[in-house]
Amino acid sequence: MNSPRLLLAAFGLAAAVDLVSLAAGFDAGHAVAKPLLMPLLALWAALRKAPRPLLAALLFGWGGDVLLLSDAEPAFLAGMVSFAAGHVCYLVLFATYGSRNAVPRARAGVLAFGYATALVTTVALLWPDLPAGLRVPVAGYSLLLTAMAYRSAIRLGLFTGLGGALFLLSDTLIATGVAEWPQLPRPDFWIMLTYIAAQALLAGGTLGALDARRAPAATYGEMRAV
Repeated sequence: MNSPRLLLAAFGLAAAVDLVSLAAGFDAGHAVAKPLLMPLLALWAALRKAPRPLLAALLFGWGGDVLLLSDAEPAFLAGMVSFAAGHVCYLVLFATYGSRNAVPRARAGVLAFGYATALVTTVALLWPDLPAGLRVPVAGYSLLLTAMAYRSAIRLGLFTGLGGALFLLSDTLIATGVAEWPQLPRPDFWIMLTYIAAQALLAGGTLGALDARRAPAATYGEMRAV
């Protein structure tokens, strides 16, 4: 087994341990497995020659993961800042390496309307129930997150777009918990399930799209050499 596959297997194992630990209520397993996720995914991406903005986004995600292991409000805010920095890196990634013609304009317009509606509706519903000190930070973060999700959907293909959508869902689940809305059983399990899938799809979708873009150029070069 080569190094990228080994790292991807290790990421899958860490994800499985984390999710099983959350489902079983085993906090120690979650505390050990969660900080391993993004470094393993980043190392896998690095061996796949990922662009630097992608690697930076994953590492900022790791910072947010570690900070959110604490329930303290300062740690929550710091974790939000770290994830926000990761979203900025994703936006740079999509602007630099994405294709402007990845989806038709009509579909991009529908997606823009859908994401804008989701943003306004979610913030409006959550606002009264959020702690006063978190309302503005959560609203600002939600705007950045929604922009990232939208750009992922129109710049780097289906899988990357699904990753952005799942990231939005995962963080919305966190926000409903902060607002003390009724939760699903084992809410942390669903948050991490959607988050892990989101980061994996964002990384894998991006690399897959870039590899597909390089393939025709490589084939052309081979034909010229014949």
